Amino acid sequence: MAEALSKPRIGLACAGGGIEGAVYEIGALCALEEAIEGIDFSKAHVYVGVSAGAIITASLANGITPRQMSRAILSHQHNVHPITPSTFYNPAYREYLSRVGHIPFMFASMMWDYLRRPGDISVGGSLSRITELLPVGVFDNTPIRDYMRKNFEYEGRTDDFRELQTRLRIVATDLDTSRSVVFGSEGYDDVPISLAVQASTALPAVYTPVRIKNRDYIDGVAQRTVHASVALSEGADLTICINPIVPYEAAVPEPLNGAPPIEQLLAERGLPAVLSQTFRTMIHSRMNIGINRYKKEYSGQDLIVVEPKTTDYRMFFTNIFSFSSRKEVCNYAYQSTRLHLKQNADSICEILRRHGLHLNTKALEDDYKTLYDPVYHTESERTVSNLHITLRKLDGLLQHMQPA
Repeated sequence: MAEALSKPRIGLACAGGGIEGAVYEIGALCALEEAIEGIDFSKAHVYVGVSAGAIITASLANGITPRQMSRAILSHQHNVHPITPSTFYNPAYREYLSRVGHIPFMFASMMWDYLRRPGDISVGGSLSRITELLPVGVFDNTPIRDYMRKNFEYEGRTDDFRELQTRLRIVATDLDTSRSVVFGSEGYDDVPISLAVQASTALPAVYTPVRIKNRDYIDGVAQRTVHASVALSEGADLTICINPIVPYEAAVPEPLNGAPPIEQLLAERGLPAVLSQTFRTMIHSRMNIGINRYKKEYSGQDLIVVEPKTTDYRMFFTNIFSFSSRKEVCNYAYQSTRLHLKQNADSICEILRRHGLHLNTKALEDDYKTLYDPVYHTESERTVSNLHITLRKLDGLLQHMQPA
């Protein structure tokens, strides 16, 4: 009883996964906040964000609720700007021009090396330096910083870690030392939140590194996946980890969740699919090792991990820049998280009870409940939804009419 009297210190750790990962995390948060009584994700004790998860946690720390974000991915909402493709995929023109400008100097340097040491280095060896002319990133993620900064301009929000009413920790990796840096912690809290988010989302090769105080930073996932230990070290009694990055298991006998049959092996889908699967496999394996270690190192603190099923087609192949696809992924995350809570209610209830929280299992009984209000539904979706409700009511009526 004493446990329930003290307010639990909740930690939230969100991993990366690109824009689809951020959309997944929004849907999962909506489901968790709705089902767990006593939890408010806009008032957590500590937030830890990595890569796309940094966008979500920085927004939450500024009072933007999961529900607000779920609508902002579809259209402009009050005080929350919508996410557009240009936010994430803006070509790094400055980087391209910089590399092109170095071409004359590079070739002059290579020829000088060859002429100076003709017997020591071959022409091919000299030309190997040409790789230095390759851009370090295809896209520039400065628009991500601009997007965050614009959302923080509204009254009651801030782009300064030191002005927040809670603890926000954004994790990035120092490119030249490979060490994790926790922005928002002592010594790193004078960096603007939006700039820290930009650094944390700078996935190598995709985005150019982000320079802060003469140091170059890349995606925080380069070191760990969710960095849950940061929240645990900050004293969180219960840390909820949301990880959208899971490998895809294509070898299934039939389609799942209404997805079309898998007619191609991943290798047949080209290099991006192969690289994505490799990256997801390494990241997920590393995360599981870390979670198991944390459970031993922080024995008095609890962790709950939420992630997609590895067999789900849409989290791997969805075109997230389609508005309907964003809605589908967000709603999928909402429904699959509800299902996860329902199927694991006993173990989750036990964890929550230790922190004075309660899982509302009755709120999870409706398997057809969707995230979005009817105003976002198409006419056909409203018809199907109403039909499901009518059939459930009829089924319940028939069961009560059956003789004992």
